[in-house]
Amino acid sequence: MPRPRSLLAVLNNFEREEFFPGALFDELRAVASEFRLIDPTGLTAEDLARELAATPPEVLLTCWHTPRLPATPPEQLCYLCHVTGSVRHLVSRVQIERGLRVTNWGTSISRTVAECALLHVLSCLRRTTEWTLNLHRDGGWREDWPNVGSLFQRRVGLHGFGAVAREFLRLIRPFDCTVSVFAPDVDDTVAATHGIRRVASLDALFAENDVLIELVPNTPATVGLVTERHLRLIRPGGVFVNVGRAAVTDEAALARIAAEGRISVGLDVFAEEPLPASSPFRGLPNASLTPHIAGPTRDRYPDAGAHAVLNLRAYAEGRDLEGLITVERFDSTA
Repeated sequence: MPRPRSLLAVLNNFEREEFFPGALFDELRAVASEFRLIDPTGLTAEDLARELAATPPEVLLTCWHTPRLPATPPEQLCYLCHVTGSVRHLVSRVQIERGLRVTNWGTSISRTVAECALLHVLSCLRRTTEWTLNLHRDGGWREDWPNVGSLFQRRVGLHGFGAVAREFLRLIRPFDCTVSVFAPDVDDTVAATHGIRRVASLDALFAENDVLIELVPNTPATVGLVTERHLRLIRPGGVFVNVGRAAVTDEAALARIAAEGRISVGLDVFAEEPLPASSPFRGLPNASLTPHIAGPTRDRYPDAGAHAVLNLRAYAEGRDLEGLITVERFDSTA
């Protein structure tokens, strides 16, 4: 198998052990003819620039603690394989425009994000925040029990139909839900293939479903797309969950509506992170909140490591890369 001439992996001990445990690290080492590993602990951007200039690699493997690349990386560097999510702290838009191939963990985390969405849906329907406050803080029991709901045979609306939405659809199949989707890339053929209903407007999606899942990317066209008017179309007792991008939704309007108690909300993403102590979502009995942790849980970190190894092999064989960061994707990610 043809291999890249050289690969420089920038991983600290935690990253190496958690993302590439056991034999997976051996697979990583075997990808390139020349493999080097450096620990980024205490490494500055200037240190990395000197390292790259002294021994330029063809491929650079990066993770959370890798410093930013120099503005003009060595010409020999063709591919940056990032093990985790956002690459904005590593590379610039200009570098991608100039042809540097960059990938991240791509769809390898989709199922855990979908799992978190399901967690929020069930928590909202079962009102777990309310019971937690009632039992732990207020010394109560099961007052207002009739208002608890189930996901079985609910009408579920998906705003967006990317990898996370498709994984979520797979997870809820046992619940026998009727699923509607509003997404520009869903036509009748896609809808029939996945057993979903395609709706013609965002208004219809919000008005016709009990549970709404927000999953569209953050682009100039989607910022603020979900307005207070859309949110008020959700029937009383409905659920709105966002594990995608906070900027898509009018967060102030969502907070007002949630405070009224007419719907329940499940949120993993927020306009300001960390979530301020004064946030109106805090303490709401009808709000299920997680601190932007929908991505892989620690036990699933090897999924991202395995994804990186598969991409490195694809690069070595001249095949297409998964999770390629195009200029458009760079612009739409946080």
